[in-house]
Amino acid sequence: MMRGRSPLRTRKKTGNEPFTGMAGTLRDYWAWAHSDIASNAERGKLAEYLVHCAVGAQSPCRTEWAAFDVLSPEGIKIEVKSSAYLQTWNQAQFSRIQFDIAPKRPWDGETNRYAEAECRPADVYVFCLFTSQDTETADPLDVRQWEFYVLSTRVLEERVPRQKQIGLSALLRLGAQKAAFSELRDAVNACRDESG
Repeated sequence: MMRGRSPLRTRKKTGNEPFTGMAGTLRDYWAWAHSDIASNAERGKLAEYLVHCAVGAQSPCRTEWAAFDVLSPEGIKIEVKSSAYLQTWNQAQFSRIQFDIAPKRPWDGETNRYAEAECRPADVYVFCLFTSQDTETADPLDVRQWEFYVLSTRVLEERVPRQKQIGLSALLRLGAQKAAFSELRDAVNACRDESG
């Protein structure tokens, strides 16, 4: 029987760390593996980073399996979801804007266990829409090409408790508040205050 071991700790990297036994640095790997920032998986991580920066979060690294995506300095647990009109494959038409809001069984890295029941453990959701519809000028690094919508988890629990996906118009009907990048921290704080 394997005895409990302390977790492998993540330390923030600079990108200058060299490989051992071959040429190249961690930055070379990052460029190779993560340059497609408009793809669904990478765009989702980028959206988390944008929210992390906008609210002034202090965590040095992203935690892959955390129960929520961002913890604000005020202690607000934030779930980040992203969507976009454009994809990195040939499209006959723009993608339909949908966000995942399905309750999940969160995993706890301290206990190495999943929760007994599905839930939405965040206090607030931030829905990040990459708005560009022009493949020539689309730039996910330009925060002006993003829209942010903030909604209390309480509203989702009360109005759509078992729903798994939601569109933008439905979010607006639920009262999601639109915020610019520079307004996001205040919007998240206001949302938490309203739901508290």
